[in-house]
Amino acid sequence: MGRIFDAITEFLQSDDWPSTQVEDRTILRTGFDGDNGEFTCFAQAREQQEQFVFYSVFPVKTPPASQAAVVEFLTRANYGMIVGNYEFDYSDGEVRFKTSVDLEGVEMIEKVIRNLIYANVLTMDRYFPGLMRVIYGGITPEDAIREIEG
Repeated sequence: MGRIFDAITEFLQSDDWPSTQVEDRTILRTGFDGDNGEFTCFAQAREQQEQFVFYSVFPVKTPPASQAAVVEFLTRANYGMIVGNYEFDYSDGEVRFKTSVDLEGVEMIEKVIRNLIYANVLTMDRYFPGLMRVIYGGITPEDAIREIEG
């Protein structure tokens, strides 16, 4: 389907990440079982733009009453984050973490793909307990980030 999609597929297979293609698109669905949570993930090859995007999706939709606190938590988490960022969908309360890279002119994309995927899922796993505590545990976003980041 393209050099980026093929490299993503090859990496996921070689690193034992079961995956399925989403319809006829250059997107693979996979998952990650971390120390703190389990996430559905999507690896997208944007062949024409020569880009790779990886998302991990938080497994809980944010209840409306918690949206303001969750958005504050995500904003605080994003501040100073070098690789990737959290996103929030106000229409349904979905939280996801995105990492992406432009691969134009890059020949050794397998290592880039690996690094980008692991940076993504390990970040999502690191912040998972704090996000859960903001939604269900009554902790403030500021305190949750302080616990995570020290």
